[in-house]
Amino acid sequence: MPDSTMVLVALSLANRSLTFVTEGVMQRAEYAVVLDFQRDGASVQRVETRETVRVSSFKETTRAEESIIFQRLTTVPPGAYTLAITVRDEGGTNTAVEQVPVTVPRLMPRTLSSPIVVYRASPRTSVDAAPNLIANPRSTVVFGRDSLVPVYIEGYGLAADTHVVVGVLDDERRVVMQDTVTFAGQGSLSSKVLSFRIPQLGVGSLTLTASLIGGGEPVSAPVFVSFGEELGIIGFDELLSYLRYYAIAERLAPLRDSVPERRAAAWAAFWKSTDPIPATPEHEGLRDYFARVQTANLRFREEGGEGWLTDRGEVYITLGEPDQLMEQGGPGVGARGRVEVWEYAKYHVQLVFVDQTGFGRWRLTPASEADFRQIEQRELVH
Repeated sequence: MPDSTMVLVALSLANRSLTFVTEGVMQRAEYAVVLDFQRDGASVQRVETRETVRVSSFKETTRAEESIIFQRLTTVPPGAYTLAITVRDEGGTNTAVEQVPVTVPRLMPRTLSSPIVVYRASPRTSVDAAPNLIANPRSTVVFGRDSLVPVYIEGYGLAADTHVVVGVLDDERRVVMQDTVTFAGQGSLSSKVLSFRIPQLGVGSLTLTASLIGGGEPVSAPVFVSFGEELGIIGFDELLSYLRYYAIAERLAPLRDSVPERRAAAWAAFWKSTDPIPATPEHEGLRDYFARVQTANLRFREEGGEGWLTDRGEVYITLGEPDQLMEQGGPGVGARGRVEVWEYAKYHVQLVFVDQTGFGRWRLTPASEADFRQIEQRELVH
């Protein structure tokens, strides 16, 4: 309606951010979401909802990827707002609060909706029906795993055979691709699901754009093409650097030697050839590997260096959590000569780290480094 616009709010959450309890053979968690559209300090539209998540096993409760999707449609009068979002774990203490500026447009005849990156959608034919879609809350796809970026968009009051220019811009606002699509024109509402081929887009932070030929306000939305959900948005050279503990140099050579236009094919081939369980859409090996990279960055950061580049970080990423960890020496920062002993029963080895300065600069002893290098050569993907 002219005095209200439908707004879709979508969020993604990780299982491990919620507190689960046993419910029969299942695990259950509950969380609450509050959406408050504010203008001049006053609430214009407030939505409160409580959601339930059920998973089949305790292991599922520890998943770190953002696999829970929350989405809510509400109608808001056109205008500029501050959207206050509160997400609360009902079974624990985790709470997240975010405030974002939102401009709600007035969708008059000859206008387009915002493009929405989706997992799937069915075009609707009437404004009386709710859109049938599952949004991609982070607008993120994975280079080498996903082949297409599906995008849902609507047009209002368009004439028959209305032409719309759609395109993708890179982070420097350069045109990556551009095309013209036709909206058939069905009275008050026309809708489409557009598909963009990921190999044509490249990697990084991109912007989807759409504009009517012959006038009208252009619309846009972000899309992020990543090498992996655990990695965020990084460049190709940075990706190769991260993989140094995953595979031998010969395995990485085709990636390192590929020219930009062949990187999509090279990454897809690497993905396929190293996937431990090809029958699943997920690459479990890389998922677990990059999860360890993230943990190493959190736990083993040292002054002047990221955690994954430290001796302890490299061992943790390559071999995982030790079966037993023993500490020797004085407690606390400033105590020189502290020792950590990591025991791995599988490899029949104890690896010794020494903090010789007392300021958290842990180094493998020469003998332990020699033992580790021998094990590392067996564990790297060949």
